[in-house]
Amino acid sequence: MKGNEKLLIELNSLLKDKLTVINQYKVHSEMCKNWGYGKLHLAIRKQAVDEMHHVEWLIERINFLNGLPTVSKLNTIKIGKTVSTMINNDKVDELDAASIYNDRIRLVREVEDQGTMEEGHVDWAEIQRIQIG
Repeated sequence: MKGNEKLLIELNSLLKDKLTVINQYKVHSEMCKNWGYGKLHLAIRKQAVDEMHHVEWLIERINFLNGLPTVSKLNTIKIGKTVSTMINNDKVDELDAASIYNDRIRLVREVEDQGTMEEGHVDWAEIQRIQIG
């Protein structure tokens, strides 16, 4: 299926965001492990794994739409030097993501890509916004 070019660009942008946050979460998780914060290490690692599933879905969707997933570009990774800074950086990123997802959801509706909407990504974005709130 040939996908809408604007949608493919947005899906690849979202893929870049997700790949960036995976790296940020992994570094934060390992730092917490090193500092002896085992539960926090596991919680942040779980977030990274959840993001990996989102990356898999995005790659599958981009491929389905005959696009080419771009996995070699990342945004700036914000590594915190303290747990408080880590959590704050991650919170800011999640708040930014919620806003961006809303814009991308509107685009999906605009180009009538029901497959992208029905794959659960919209639900996931809503859950993220609720958790952030």
